[in-house]
Amino acid sequence: MSSLARSTGCHDLVIAIDGPAAAGKSTVARLLADRLGALLFDTGALYRAVALSALRQGVSPTDASALARLARDLHIDVTAPSTPDGRLYDVWLNGEDVTWAVREHEVGAIVSLVAQHPAVRAALLPMQRRIASSGPVVMVGRDIGTVVVPDAGVKIFLDASVEERAHRRHIEAMQHGSAISFIEVLAETRQRDAIDSGRATAPLRAAADAIRISTDHVAIADVVGTIERIARARQPGYHEAPR
Repeated sequence: MSSLARSTGCHDLVIAIDGPAAAGKSTVARLLADRLGALLFDTGALYRAVALSALRQGVSPTDASALARLARDLHIDVTAPSTPDGRLYDVWLNGEDVTWAVREHEVGAIVSLVAQHPAVRAALLPMQRRIASSGPVVMVGRDIGTVVVPDAGVKIFLDASVEERAHRRHIEAMQHGSAISFIEVLAETRQRDAIDSGRATAPLRAAADAIRISTDHVAIADVVGTIERIARARQPGYHEAPR
């Protein structure tokens, strides 16, 4: 843990960014982390890695016990990007680079089902909290400010219309060779929203003290600038990274 993190409190230097799928969380968080000299940690990558492993091993996304055992046994790392192919970070699953594999449509179709199981979330929670306590970090997810790090120094809830979010996901899918239609992506996005918001454990919702920001028709740079100003106003200890 850095001396800065120790001197300002356990999670004062955590920026929690929550919101639904394709609200722009990962892109905003990457740029923000660069500006603040902080670690980027997208917790959704952990659930996607578990979902990918479940698909490969034939584990049903409804089998909570098997999924929890799988989550406990996997070695998952999220690190700085190593390849200039548009990725925001690397995702490693038992030593294999699965950064793009975890973004495939088949994984996206079941990840919310996998993540809704309390036993799976419990298996991954210690890892998330350990990383949150390691120093300045921008954490991305759906329950960071409400469950994982409820005492985060800054809590942001990013949102956008379901149509805009589906449009973004459709473009990403086509860029990686998928033939999925926009209508299919829109239906899947709506289904994921319903699952994420309706689950009994850690449902998707904004923390009571979170600042809500819409990314509809707003430049990413403007969203990043807004959050950076908020973060620096609350905690001047963030580093200024080269731009």
